[in-house]
Order: sequence, then structure tokens, then C-alpha cells
Amino acid sequence: MVVSTPTLVLIAATTLAACLCLGGALYEVLVVDPAWPQRPGIIQSRNGGIARVRFWLPAPVAFEVLLIASLVFTWGDGEVGAALLVALVSHAAMRLWALFHLIPKAVEFEREDPADVDEAAAVSWTRQNALRVLLLLVTSCAMLTALALA
Repeated sequence: MVVSTPTLVLIAATTLAACLCLGGALYEVLVVDPAWPQRPGIIQSRNGGIARVRFWLPAPVAFEVLLIASLVFTWGDGEVGAALLVALVSHAAMRLWALFHLIPKAVEFEREDPADVDEAAAVSWTRQNALRVLLLLVTSCAMLTALALA
């Protein structure tokens, strides 16, 4: 099935949003996570650090809205739909893990007094956070596949 130009633009925008989420996660894992367990203040906005919520609230939500729209507009196209479903499943797995495990622990670290943060627990969290990148990579690759098939 050949998709219309507006649908192709929608899939391209969804792919861009997925890749932005992957890029944000890579930045966090490669730049922020190696430093903050020793210096927790850099993830605490009240202490002059970054406010991760400014990225991690709107970026995934934008992707999710675009992904749902892409699924609706490509319903019935087996190849594109299959790639979009892979993106949906991998993103949902990552999002659920983040919502119920990673985010609550991150909020604890952000609220604690920097002197009270357990460095070993922080390092453990950064290792778990790095695994999230793999799911985001699957999501982005599935979106790139959907775009190529469209």
C-alpha cells in the first residue's frame, strides 16, 4: 500500500521524535550519568543542576501522540503497521519500566540532600538507565524501518 504524503510526513515526524528520545537518553547516559553519582547536585535543579523533567516529560509524550496517530493513519498497511507495532511494544516496555522503576528512584535522588545520596545506589541506577537506551534503539530502528517502508 502506498501512503499519502501527509501520512509519510507524519511517520517522518514520529521517527524524528523517536530519534530525539534516543538522543536524549544517549546524552544522559554518556554525559550526565558518569558524573552525577559523585556530584548529585548536578541532577538537582534546586542546587543549580539540570532539570531532566524538562526533556523527559514532553519528548516521550510527543512521540507517543505521533505514534498513535501514525498507527491510525497506516492501519491496514501490513509492513508499515508491523514496524510501528514493534516501535509501540518496545517503547511501551521502556516507558513502563521507567515509570514504575527508574523515575521514582530518580526523583528520590533529585530530592535528597546531595550529601545523603548513596553513591553505590546511584551507580546502580545509572547502569539500569543505560539499559533503557537499548529499548529506545529498538524503537528508533523500528520507526526508521516504518519510514523506509512507507
